[in-house]
Amino acid sequence: MTLPDTASHRPGADRTFQVDLRGLVDLLSHHLYSSPRVYLRELMQNAVDALTARHALEPAAPAGSFGIRLYADRSVVRVEDDGVGLTEEDVHTFLATIGRSSKRADGIAEQRGDFIGQFGIGLLSCFLVADEIHVVSRSARTPGAPAVEWRGRGDGSYTVRTLPASARPAPGTTVTLTPRADAGEWTAPARVQALARHFGSLLRHPVTFDDGSGGPAVPVNPEGAPWARTYPTPGARSRALAAYGEEVFGFTPLDTVELNLPAVGLRGIACVLPEAVPAGRRHGHRVHVKGMLLSEQAEEILPDWAFFVRCVVDAESLRPTASRESLYEDDTLAAVRDALAEQLRAWIARAAASDPELLHRFLQAHHLSVKSLAVHDDEILRMLLPWLPFETTDGHCTLDEFSRTHRTVLVTSSVEEFRQVAAIASAAGLGVVNGGYTYDRELAHRLPEIRPEVSVADLDPATLTAHLDPVDRETELAAAAYLAQARDALAVFDCDVALRTFQPASAPALLVDSREARHERTRSRLAREQEGGLWGDILGALQQEAPRAQLILNQLNPLVRTAVAIDEPELARTSAEALYGQAALLSRRPLRPAESSLINRSFLDLLAHALRKDS
Repeated sequence: MTLPDTASHRPGADRTFQVDLRGLVDLLSHHLYSSPRVYLRELMQNAVDALTARHALEPAAPAGSFGIRLYADRSVVRVEDDGVGLTEEDVHTFLATIGRSSKRADGIAEQRGDFIGQFGIGLLSCFLVADEIHVVSRSARTPGAPAVEWRGRGDGSYTVRTLPASARPAPGTTVTLTPRADAGEWTAPARVQALARHFGSLLRHPVTFDDGSGGPAVPVNPEGAPWARTYPTPGARSRALAAYGEEVFGFTPLDTVELNLPAVGLRGIACVLPEAVPAGRRHGHRVHVKGMLLSEQAEEILPDWAFFVRCVVDAESLRPTASRESLYEDDTLAAVRDALAEQLRAWIARAAASDPELLHRFLQAHHLSVKSLAVHDDEILRMLLPWLPFETTDGHCTLDEFSRTHRTVLVTSSVEEFRQVAAIASAAGLGVVNGGYTYDRELAHRLPEIRPEVSVADLDPATLTAHLDPVDRETELAAAAYLAQARDALAVFDCDVALRTFQPASAPALLVDSREARHERTRSRLAREQEGGLWGDILGALQQEAPRAQLILNQLNPLVRTAVAIDEPELARTSAEALYGQAALLSRRPLRPAESSLINRSFLDLLAHALRKDS
């Protein structure tokens, strides 16, 4: 800790911040990172950046001549690299100054895009598993430079000394950690090897691991990225990519989509999930930056609608955040997201054009995500709307099939409205689409853009009732008394009663009542109850003419013909209530408490009447 000079105590003089180094180290090392396991990633990342700088310094060096060696036994964890190394001045400047990165040093600042880390804090992650960091480094920039030893401790103190050339004869850096007793979970040899493979399997530099058992070092990344390899046939390539996707994600992909954006050096695959996922649920994607695993939960790499795939990509030009566990949201990331979305659209287009079986299996599992895309994407709309399944009065079918038999397509605004009218509309020859599911109503209304000869309109209750045949005048007059009693019994529900004939004859009654109409009646009732108050004035200003529900009795139904002939007033009321309750149940909408009470009461009253009649 450094104290300010006495001049800083003069009135108006500038003062310097007093920094608790132990507290700062604790803050960064224990709260910036999500798990202690990232210590190995940070060490490997620093080694990769050092190798990148070494290759820039010696561009003629053969590929693979510089690498990374990991060692772990029960007492130490060690990471060696053949990178550019550090001089004693570099050690004081970069290792002892939090936030200053060697990647921003003079002479290579213009090459920062070649490096993974740029914040100068990665080494602090080692304090998650050790109390001391031991670094020995020799610079490749300065011929004849001696090796330098740096020891940093968690309390913020450090020591630096120059070593004889024999201590580190070749340029590069060795970082050694002596794990704390409570860090064994993350520093055991098997775990270090697994973490090295997890983080570094796609690294371009050779990485080996030695567990101290005396056997040969094991390659960590012997194969590299599967999309960077050559294969004898396209089929072999496709199978290899699918096998890699299954290894990474744990499921057999329905298909794999190769992703390639040369402008940002991005390559990878998107694995199409074989089963549907809940709407809006977003899967994390595996993102590597220059071969190093950055995140397994990078949701931001793809747009929201692409929740039918999981991706693994490796990119050159995406910016990591300070913790290097997620991506920095900037214009480059936005452009990458748009470009990857376009490649997914292109895959759907290819499937639609050349592989109908694959497209069918894809839509069976992911029609909802495709519908969400088609709502806002004209190209996908034109391409896939004829293939998407909808619930209609002809059963589940595509709009293309449905429009061949129905030139006028009616769309309900809710699932319950569709269930109310489906059987009656089908018998009347009306073509109705259930628009109550997510995106279906919007997509159905866009059908004329694909099929100009088809007209689409929202289903209006008047449209349905207009297709129900009126009864003859004599029948209407004979039922007038019953209809009046029925209207009186159902007035509490703002429900009118009418007599018509319609198919199927097995349906005794149809309740026509939209959700919007019920809300408007509720608002009108509240306005009446609150009349005179501020709330009543507000509701009154919003009030419209409250539309009434309509119970339409089917004269073709034997039960209805018997009911309209009832001459006992109480029995007539009870039968009307029972018919209303049955129609409400068939609509499958939630029942109000008063309706549930009515159904119970009417059932008991009819049962009591039947028992009295039999006795």
